[in-house]
Amino acid sequence: MRLILRVLGTWLLGVALILLIIDGTRSLGANELVFTSLAEDWGWAHAPSLAAVREFIAGRFFGLVLEPASAFILALPGWAVLAVPGALLAWAGRSRKTRLFVRHDQI
Repeated sequence: MRLILRVLGTWLLGVALILLIIDGTRSLGANELVFTSLAEDWGWAHAPSLAAVREFIAGRFFGLVLEPASAFILALPGWAVLAVPGALLAWAGRSRKTRLFVRHDQI
């Protein structure tokens, strides 16, 4: 289980790093800070799935509550939205035992 958490966390952190590099490159080209929202990144990657998720949320019983919350999350920068759960998953999958470091002269 820890392996799955670490792999998923590392994958999310990797995608977040890629999105951060893309935003940094666009910022350098525009001479101002440019943050691409998660909705724009998701629409660029696979627009039909974004539309399907929005329809799914709208059709739920708590759709009136979920729509503003999802709109808020989709408006955040994509790298930030993926980095937070990625770091939490990687932290949750870490090894629990303490490491004992031995100096070379103790061997």
